[in-house]
Amino acid sequence: MSGDNHRRNDEGAGVGRMAAGRITALVASVMDLHVRIALQEADKEKRRLISGGLLLGAGISMVILATVASQLALVLWLQLGLAWGWIRSVLAVMALDLVLAGLFLRIGGQLTKGPYLPQTTAGLTKTTRAILGR
Repeated sequence: MSGDNHRRNDEGAGVGRMAAGRITALVASVMDLHVRIALQEADKEKRRLISGGLLLGAGISMVILATVASQLALVLWLQLGLAWGWIRSVLAVMALDLVLAGLFLRIGGQLTKGPYLPQTTAGLTKTTRAILGR
């Protein structure tokens, strides 16, 4: 009788191992599928971010070109419309540019002030050191 009980315990352990193996294989399969989907999503996001960065760069370039053209138009208007000399017109536009630049730098400086997270501070320090070669 004890031999029969021993065989039943061995058979039960074999069935348990098979079930555990199947569950492990199922979980591994689900995880592989999840990883494949995550990699596909990451690839799509990478393409989206690169495309967005390129379009932002093109937009910024167009804004710069439009700004230069508007400054040229302002110089021409001052020179032709108000009968100012070329030097006076260019100096007036440069003064306006410097005032606006100072205003933007002041506001931007105030907006970037503030408490930073330790990770942000460490990242900024590493980047600054890498750029300055220290």
